[in-house]
Amino acid sequence: MKIALPILFCISLITFGCVRFNQTPVPNIPFDVTIDLNLPSYSDLNGVGGYAFVNAGSRGVIVYRRSIDEFVAVDRHSPEDPEGDCFLPLFPQSDNFLLLKDTCSGAQFSLYDGLPYAGSNYQLRQYRTNFNGTNLLRIFNL
Repeated sequence: MKIALPILFCISLITFGCVRFNQTPVPNIPFDVTIDLNLPSYSDLNGVGGYAFVNAGSRGVIVYRRSIDEFVAVDRHSPEDPEGDCFLPLFPQSDNFLLLKDTCSGAQFSLYDGLPYAGSNYQLRQYRTNFNGTNLLRIFNL
């Protein structure tokens, strides 16, 4: 019995100790685009920490270069506005570009991983990326 109690405690800590976020209510719009990082509109993605906007998804996609070969792509449609009543997509804050702000609800989300920072229980809709190692980045959800 002495062994079972610590094991039960550990299992419950793992099960209930993690914050779980609800699936995003943002519509899933199928797309598959490839962007060329050599183009001027995507030149900020040539350096780690850069971001750029791509015309895809529900309200547009923002792509962030997390490391040399890792990119994050999230929809700019706020999960706090699933019906799309607010016409402004999420945008990086001027004092901290790693926080995306919903000007209608005040919710904030991390550009680094799409998780809510404040004002929401939903994470951003995230899309898959595939980098060819030189200049082409594929962003898709098919």
